Amino acid sequence: MLKKYLFLILFFPTILLSQEERYPVFDVCKGEEITSIKDCFLETTKKHFFSEFKTPAIVENENFTGTANSMFVVTADGEFKLIYVNTPYEAIKKEVKRVFDNFPKITPGWFNNHAVEMQFELPIQFPINISKTKTKANFKTTKTKKVKTTKKLNFNEVVAQKNIEDATFIEHSSRLNIPFTHQRYVDFEYALHKAKGTHTASKPYTYDEVSAYYDLTKEKKQFLKPEKQSWLGKKVWNEHLLEVKNKDYWFTVDFLLDVQLGKDNSDVPYTFNNSRIVHINGEILKNLSFSTTYYESQGRFANYINRFIENPAPNVRPRNSEGLVPGRGKAKRHRTDSFDYPVAEAYLAYTPNKYMQFQFGNGKNFLGDGYRSFVLSDVSAPTTYLKLKANLWKFQYTNLWMWNTEPSLQSAFDPNEHARKYVAAHYLSINVNDRLNLGFFETAVTRGGNGIDAGFLNPIIFYRSLEFNRGEDAGNAILGLTGKYKLTDQVSLYSQLVVDEFSFNKLDALGRWENKFAFQLGAKYFDAFKVKNLFLQLEYNYARPYTFAHETSSLNYGNYSQPLGHLWGANFWEAVGIARYKRGRWSGSAKLIAGKKGFDFVDQAVSFGGDIYQSYNIRFSDSGNVIGQGNTANIFIADVQANYLINPSNRTNLIASLSYRNFDINTPLPGFPSGQTVWFSIGVRADLFNWYFDF
Repeated sequence: MLKKYLFLILFFPTILLSQEERYPVFDVCKGEEITSIKDCFLETTKKHFFSEFKTPAIVENENFTGTANSMFVVTADGEFKLIYVNTPYEAIKKEVKRVFDNFPKITPGWFNNHAVEMQFELPIQFPINISKTKTKANFKTTKTKKVKTTKKLNFNEVVAQKNIEDATFIEHSSRLNIPFTHQRYVDFEYALHKAKGTHTASKPYTYDEVSAYYDLTKEKKQFLKPEKQSWLGKKVWNEHLLEVKNKDYWFTVDFLLDVQLGKDNSDVPYTFNNSRIVHINGEILKNLSFSTTYYESQGRFANYINRFIENPAPNVRPRNSEGLVPGRGKAKRHRTDSFDYPVAEAYLAYTPNKYMQFQFGNGKNFLGDGYRSFVLSDVSAPTTYLKLKANLWKFQYTNLWMWNTEPSLQSAFDPNEHARKYVAAHYLSINVNDRLNLGFFETAVTRGGNGIDAGFLNPIIFYRSLEFNRGEDAGNAILGLTGKYKLTDQVSLYSQLVVDEFSFNKLDALGRWENKFAFQLGAKYFDAFKVKNLFLQLEYNYARPYTFAHETSSLNYGNYSQPLGHLWGANFWEAVGIARYKRGRWSGSAKLIAGKKGFDFVDQAVSFGGDIYQSYNIRFSDSGNVIGQGNTANIFIADVQANYLINPSNRTNLIASLSYRNFDINTPLPGFPSGQTVWFSIGVRADLFNWYFDF
């Protein structure tokens, strides 16, 4: 009888405890009294979380104060899973998820002799103050047992699907490119400029690259119009035309416009542009992204642009074509006095890890911090490219391999095919400290007769000897140095120096034709004079005669009869002043450009060094070469533009622009007539690329 009583005394508390709800148990908490397990779990969770959590840069930059409540569960298998974070900052959501993904596996919670899933709430106070942070438990009446039924979604999958359904701008967490336009990139550059350890020269940026420092969703959500409930109203003001979202993939489709109508002071009855655009973006499993954009366009522009398109110069005009639309490509005649110019751009991006991305496609890239760039600009037509972009520690490394086209030349193998040439470019950006960034650039150009030399696929920088060892004048090499200095959180200074060729033994005679170099000096002022969203920029560009030219245009630094660097080519100086401002949906810009450039004459018998498509073998002189020599032109351009944002999802805008151009040249040319132009235009335009009419 005594043994029975003893058994009941020992067994009865066990029965009671087995019915109690027990918190999950970390290894360090094992051996604790059951009444202490709760406190040990909560305290250890807090320690683990905040020892790993790093406040995102965007939160620090914006001095965010407030609370982000995170909901997480410890599953019946003892694993931590994030459910939800109540915050507008995507960067906080990513960081919280990363931290919980790194938690150790522990002993799960226990109820009624079964391992169960328990849900908890962890409020995160910004700025971080661990001592004031408390972990709260939030138990549900239904517990998920370790044995699960089939044909049902678990709780995490349901939450994931709900988050996808609620996503307004799903591309913001993607690895897709943000279309590069100078007006749009001001905010991004400012956010990157204020942060530490960032790189700003290699463009376009990707969404995930920017979202770590700038809240894209917060910016766009303020412009949504929830009162628009009809299908048409939502598509015009708020949404993509089509969105397909799934746990493993998503894509969006937009039908966009670049429709403009205007008038200049010439005999042209009116100017217009009529582009119908299909724009598709998507992503598969977070690693594979894709984008394609097709433009079907007709246009008639201000008279000086029409004359440029129809330029009959044999080293510029595309073979079997009516002309060349600047920055877009070949044109054929539309009616009798306008042009038809279709354009297609697309790329496929693969992001194997957080450090690098590969892109292959047809489009444009830009290297530099200025409005112009001598290193690589986006002024020529889209070209086929392969890009590797890597970020590691203080370094950002961009490799570009480009398959360029020269429509004024025929292929050596097929007279009906345009000539090809290949460009391999390396750009290494280094953050020397929190204020100073230096960049090193090199490029090698080779003819396309035998295809791209496998040696140029080498991703390692400083391989100038490769081009030299291939043979005398078998290729062309260019070197460059860039710099950026953070003067204050609002002011940055930037520069470029590009050397095409230089005679160090003739430093006392810079007028020698071999001294082919260009440089840029500039400054940017964000929130100028403490006026929010006022941006000012000053820039000076200088390029010696014959810079970027070669003995044959198949080896010059150009693509599709336009420079790969500065729009003006060479043999010029230029001063640029830009002001940009935005308030709500409204934004505007004003631009002033003044400069001097030397052109050739109509017969093109002698090259004065301004046209990079002229051979330097027919140069004007070996020595005494000066800026503006030859057929000198003085250029002044003033441009004002206003924009009203219609749809924040696809960046459609109402636009109005007024420009004045005074082009005073000694001897007018067919592609560059002398005179003054006043041009007014209004329309609807999707913000996808930069138009450059300032030449």
